[in-house]
Amino acid sequence: MTALFLESPLMTVFFVVALGAIVGLIPFGPLRLGAAGALFVGLAIGNAVPEVADSMGMIKSLGLALFVYTVGLSAGQTFFADLVRQSKLMIASIGVLIMGALTAIIGGMLLGFDHDFSVGIFAGSTTNTPALAAATSAVGNQVPAVGYSLAYPMGVIFGIIFVSLVVARNWPGKNDTESLAGKQLSAVTANVERKIELRQVPGWHEERIRMSYLRRGDDQRVVSPGEVLLPGDRVVVVGLPDDVNVAVDSVGSEVDEHLADDRSIVGFRSFVVSSKNLAGRSIASLNLPANFGAMITRVNRGDLELLAADDLRLELGDRIAVVYPRDEEAAIEDYFGNSQRKISEVDAVGMGIGLVVGLLVGLIEISLPGGTTFSLGAAAGPLLVGMVLGNLHRTGPLVWQLPLSANLTIRQLGLLLFLAAVGIASGPAFVDTAFTAKGVQGGLLGALIAIIVVGLAGLAGKLLGLSAQRTAGAMAGILGQPAILAFASSKVTDERIESGYAALFALGMIAKILLVSLILMF
Repeated sequence: MTALFLESPLMTVFFVVALGAIVGLIPFGPLRLGAAGALFVGLAIGNAVPEVADSMGMIKSLGLALFVYTVGLSAGQTFFADLVRQSKLMIASIGVLIMGALTAIIGGMLLGFDHDFSVGIFAGSTTNTPALAAATSAVGNQVPAVGYSLAYPMGVIFGIIFVSLVVARNWPGKNDTESLAGKQLSAVTANVERKIELRQVPGWHEERIRMSYLRRGDDQRVVSPGEVLLPGDRVVVVGLPDDVNVAVDSVGSEVDEHLADDRSIVGFRSFVVSSKNLAGRSIASLNLPANFGAMITRVNRGDLELLAADDLRLELGDRIAVVYPRDEEAAIEDYFGNSQRKISEVDAVGMGIGLVVGLLVGLIEISLPGGTTFSLGAAAGPLLVGMVLGNLHRTGPLVWQLPLSANLTIRQLGLLLFLAAVGIASGPAFVDTAFTAKGVQGGLLGALIAIIVVGLAGLAGKLLGLSAQRTAGAMAGILGQPAILAFASSKVTDERIESGYAALFALGMIAKILLVSLILMF
C-alpha cells in the first residue's frame, strides 16, 4: 500500500478525502468533525508514508485558493453592505489576536521555548499558513513548522468545540440584521375597503411588501407601481407574515379567496435566471412592469426566499416568481433564459481571471521592519479579490458570480483537497514531536492560545450585540480556518455565518503576519 501511495500522490489525496468523510460522520458526543475528518486522516497517512508529503504543495494551494475564492464571491455583497456594522468587531479582533500573541510570548518563556518554536505555535494555533511562511523566512530554519504542526490540530479542535457551543444559540443580536434563512414569505388576498395609493400602504415604500394580482370588477390584471386602490378591489399582498398583516389591515381585510388560484388571464410561475446578460442587474433595472406588464414578487436563492426589492441584484441560478399577463409568458421565459443546463456550467473566463488576479495579489510582498516580508498568499489574496468581484457581480461582459450550486460544489471540493493535503504534509513532523515532553507542552500552549483567541472573539461578538450566527462566523474567521466555517455552516443555514467569517479572515491573516515580528523580538 505504501508503494501505491508513493506512486500516485493524487490517489492518496482522494483516499484521505474518502476516509476522512467517513471519520467526519462519526459522532464524538455532540460533535462531528465533518470536513475536518480529512485533516486528521491526512496526519495519520502522512506519518505512515512521509515521502508523499513533498508532493502536497500544489494540491494544498489549489484547494485553498478554490475554497476562499468561492467564499469571497458568496460573501462579498453581504460583507460590503454590513461593513460599517462589523467595523467594531474588526477592531476588537485585532485586540484579541494581540492577546493571543502575548500568550505565545509569555507561555513560551515560562516553558523555556525559543522564539522560533513559540512563533510556530502561534501560527499553528491560529491556523495561519502565511504567518508560518513569514516566520520560517525570518528565522531561516524549519523549527516554526514543528510548532505549527503541533498547534494546528489544537486550533481546529478547539475552534470546532467553541463554535459548536455558539452557532445554534439564539441570543438577542440587537445590533445585527435578521437572518433571511428560514424566512417564509406569505401571499394573502385582501379586500380593499378604502381608497388608498400604493405608496401609502405600510411597507410598500420600504419594500417590505409587494403587491401582484389586482381584481377590479370583472377585470383581473397585474398591479401597476403607481396604482391607486379603490373600495371593492381585491389585491394580493406578498411579504413576511407580520408585514403582510399590517398592510392588509391598512387597506381593508383578508378574504379566503386567493386571486392567484385563477391563472386564466394573469399567470404566475417561477423562471430560472440563466441569461448572463441579467447577472448582477437589479430588479428595478429590468423594468418588467413597463416591458411586459409583469412583476417579480420573490426570489429563491439556494435555501433563501427573498422578497423582490428593487435594489436586489440577480445572480445566475436564482428562481424568480413572476406575475404576468398570460400572453407574455413566452417572451418572459426567453428573457430570463430559464435553462437548468446553463446554470450548471461555470464561466471559465470569469473564474479563471478572478483566480489569476487573486493569486497575483497574494504574491505581492510587503517589507516589514527588521528585514522581514509578508504576502497574502493563496488564502487572503483570492479571498479579497473574490469579495470585491462578488460585490461587483459583473464587469462589462465578464460575469464574476458563479451559480450557487456550482459555487458550493467547487467550495466543498477545494476545502477537502486543502485539508487532506495539509494533513498529509504535516503528518511526519507532527508525530515526531507530538509524543515528547516538549511536544505535549507545545500542544497545550497551542490549545491555550486557540481557546483565548476564539473565546474572546465569541465574547466580543456577544458584547457588541451581534447574533450568535455572525459571532460563530467571526470565531471561524479569526482563526482563519475553512474547516470550522464548513462545520458551522453544516449546523445552521444562515448567511450571517459567512459574512462574519469574511469580515475577519483577511484582516486576521494580515494581523497575524505582523504579530509574527512581535513574537520574534522576544
